[in-house]
Amino acid sequence: MEVKILDKEYLVACPHEAQDGLRKAAMHLDHKMREIRESGKVFGTEKIAVMAALNLTYELIEQSLSSSDTQKYVTEMNDKLDTILSNIK
Repeated sequence: MEVKILDKEYLVACPHEAQDGLRKAAMHLDHKMREIRESGKVFGTEKIAVMAALNLTYELIEQSLSSSDTQKYVTEMNDKLDTILSNIK
C-alpha cells in the first residue's frame, strides 16, 4: 500500500487487515512531522523524522507509565475491597 508522509509517497508492504491501522499511523506521523517542520526549529527531512520519532516514543513511554500507574492503583483498590468484603462476611 502507499502512504504519504511529508509530501513524499512510500510503498509499504502490509497485510490487508493491518492497512487501516498503518494508514492512521502514517497520517499521525505526517501530522507530527509537519508540526516540527512548521516550528522552524528543525531543518531537513531526516532530522524532522528523528525528532518526530523521539516525540512519539516519549509519548508512548509516558502513556505506558501512566497506564502502569493506573493498573497499580486499580489493583490496590481491588485488594482493599476484597479485605472489606471479607470482613463483612
